[in-house]
Amino acid sequence: MRRWLPSPTLSLALFVVWLLLNQTLDAATLLMAAILAVVVPLLTRSLRPATVRMRKPGIALRLAAQALADMLRSALTVAKLLLSRRTAHIKSSFVEIPLKVRDPNALAMLAMICCLTPGTAWGELSFDRSRLLLHVFDMQDEAAFITMIQMRYEAPLMEIFES
Repeated sequence: MRRWLPSPTLSLALFVVWLLLNQTLDAATLLMAAILAVVVPLLTRSLRPATVRMRKPGIALRLAAQALADMLRSALTVAKLLLSRRTAHIKSSFVEIPLKVRDPNALAMLAMICCLTPGTAWGELSFDRSRLLLHVFDMQDEAAFITMIQMRYEAPLMEIFES
């Protein structure tokens, strides 16, 4: 079964999304949904990182809550800056953050957190995965920002995926 459906959850999601997008249950749509549900996971199997082994779900929940709170706070801050400051007074910059985390799943989660947080954008990850380049919309204190990323996100991700 795993040979034809390497990711049953992905297959189910693709099947359902195809049906929702087409808004019909005729035979051709069901057949196409089934084909996509089988073929896409087979073709993308090599693109997925290693199997996730989450060791500490409590820390994962706290990280999710922290990230959501930071996203909301950041959205409000970015909106306030855009509405109240002139563009010349906003100090955007690139910041290079040293990383200890190496797990591909943890790095993927860090990328999602950074990309979903308004005011930050993932720029580049070094080949050896030791440095992350982030663009920050309004940089006030670079050292404090680096420490915040390392403590709020990197440390919990290392506990969840690498310990």
